[in-house]
Amino acid sequence: MNVSRNGQRVLHALAQGGVIRLHKDENGRFSDVECITREGWLLTLCTMELFRSLRSKGLVASTNGGPYRITRLGLSVVRSRPDNR
Repeated sequence: MNVSRNGQRVLHALAQGGVIRLHKDENGRFSDVECITREGWLLTLCTMELFRSLRSKGLVASTNGGPYRITRLGLSVVRSRPDNR
């Protein structure tokens, strides 16, 4: 499956325990997305377009209204990096 370089970086952060949180505007529509790493840092390269791409491919999913996390399919797609734990 083709995933962009930034998509790989976001998936890697999610595979290590990060989450994606969405913020809604006053109309109830998603207005902002932020990717939080396991250490609590904000990953700025996660944009709304990148999030929509990952969600449409089934690589990230939300359970019971919680933050978005990586799925099993996402884990199989992400390429390994030397700092995997």
